[in-house]
Amino acid sequence: MKPKAKIRLGDLLVQKEIISEEQLMQALAAQKESGRKLGFMLIELGLVTENQLLSFLSQHLKVPLVDISKHNVQLAAVNMLPEVQARRHRALVIEDKGDRLLVAMSDPADLAAIDVLSRLLPKPLDVAVVSDSQLIQAYDNFYRRTEEIASFAQELAEEYQDEAEFDFDSGVGDEQDTAVARLLQSIFEDAVQAKASDIHIEPDDALLRIRMRVDGVLQENVIQEKNIASALVLRLKLMSGLDISEKRLPQDGRTSMRIKGHSIDVRVSTMPVQAGESVVMRLLDQSAGLLTLDQTGMPNNLLTRFRSLLHRPHGMILVTGPTGSGKTTTLYGALSELNKAASKIITVEDPVEYRLPRINQVQTNNKIGLSFANVLRTTLRQDPDIIMVGEMRDQETAEIGLRGALTGHLVLSTLHTNDAISSAVRLLDMGAPGYLVASSLRAVVAQRLVRKICNNCSEDYRLNAEELLWLNNLDDNLEAINFKRGRGCQSCNRTGYKGRIGVFELLEMTENMMNALKLNDTISFSQAAQKSPGFVPLAKVALMYAKMGITTVDEVLKLIEMVADERTISKPNDNEVIEQELAQVVEDQTANEAPNEEPPKSSGFSFELEPLNKPPGGDGGPI
Repeated sequence: MKPKAKIRLGDLLVQKEIISEEQLMQALAAQKESGRKLGFMLIELGLVTENQLLSFLSQHLKVPLVDISKHNVQLAAVNMLPEVQARRHRALVIEDKGDRLLVAMSDPADLAAIDVLSRLLPKPLDVAVVSDSQLIQAYDNFYRRTEEIASFAQELAEEYQDEAEFDFDSGVGDEQDTAVARLLQSIFEDAVQAKASDIHIEPDDALLRIRMRVDGVLQENVIQEKNIASALVLRLKLMSGLDISEKRLPQDGRTSMRIKGHSIDVRVSTMPVQAGESVVMRLLDQSAGLLTLDQTGMPNNLLTRFRSLLHRPHGMILVTGPTGSGKTTTLYGALSELNKAASKIITVEDPVEYRLPRINQVQTNNKIGLSFANVLRTTLRQDPDIIMVGEMRDQETAEIGLRGALTGHLVLSTLHTNDAISSAVRLLDMGAPGYLVASSLRAVVAQRLVRKICNNCSEDYRLNAEELLWLNNLDDNLEAINFKRGRGCQSCNRTGYKGRIGVFELLEMTENMMNALKLNDTISFSQAAQKSPGFVPLAKVALMYAKMGITTVDEVLKLIEMVADERTISKPNDNEVIEQELAQVVEDQTANEAPNEEPPKSSGFSFELEPLNKPPGGDGGPI
């Protein structure tokens, strides 16, 4: 429904006594400085809430107020309006009614935008009002680049019909280079929009698979033009400073680029496979900033204990878990908190993922003998207060790190183990003396990331007999609990999940545990650890999240299988405390969730590739 006359929003709000004249003047002054619309400034200044403003516009303009997350949005209707125009005019076509289109807008009083949309769209419009934050999220959900990627892939394939025609010695030609750039541009843009952590380019005998890891799970896009794989790999090698003539050996490199206002660091790893070369790219959003310890999702009680350990003058603290469990995020959060002018911090990493001011970060390079152990020896002579070792990979590195902790340094490191209890045992298995582990190790944090249920399609779920059998080892009062699961909707890409949350367990060394380690008695150590005060196993914490409706039983069972050890002993009152702490974590995270930032208003796409000056071979790939 198109408004018939120009509407002065501020005057109407004053007339309805929603804001005062003074508040209107304040908002207008702020609007003049920022150049943003008055409605946005009123919300930003806290003079009205977004719901108040939307309800007022809906009633005054006599247009419906829609919730996109609950509306059955038609993808075909969405695609009637190009993304550039949709973002520019803050509009989204959500339904084709046959003879008319329903268009959701954050500002339905914008007559100029409605006139433009009327010319762009093939049918008359009915306007609805929607929150701006929902619109921005909807753009990322609905305007995926699947068709665009397929189109660019076909265009590139048409430019050379056979892989043999591609000249690897001279590189791509001008036309091919442009086509490859457009295709990669679309792939990276889609990955950033979907908040993917990795991009996999995998050639097969008859096709090319491009897969993106979103919330820990790969999403696949199949391209029939398999012969373009070589062009993509060549371009990526050039970007990351790799040897383009070497196709028989794996290579690792790195590059950086700017995509839609995000500064992205890309770690590139290539590997020869049967049908060509596979490429995996880890995307690190440098512009997003590092998470603080408060943002990692640790319950307050556990976070207080962890902070106390971090501020001890010496000892070793391990953060453990499989690849992709968030260990690096936790360690960088700890380093950010410890990063003071009075402390010298040195890190030994492979690779250096985020650059931190004031911290001396060393990148290992085994090809020239710059191994963890060699760097660590030198590090101890550099008068550090705090040392961070990227990973305890072998006996030599472990022993040097432990001795460093014993001689007055705080040492932080990671270890790939299933849980906190098995970490100390792993150090013994690596050959570290038991007395050294007992004297140096102060605590172990084990963590996992579990997927959160999509709030838009959450529904009740009752356990079946098999699930009850598995979970009865953790809690024997589950039959009457209404668990939750995601039905699958457009907002979560039909997965039923949206986002992830950390699951943590913290094991602090006690006298009984240290005595067992000195004797290399792993069984006594495990028994003492399970009975230590405040220790709650990962599986039990995950089940508590499921009981609170944050994650699903499937995610809990998956975590149990990964841990592969039913260490579930804990006191009932421990459960009560941890449930309260987890509830507070969820509440804090919900309160701190900020709407996605508006991308730069430009009709083009910023795609600036900045190859680093690295020798062939690079400096590390995705772990």
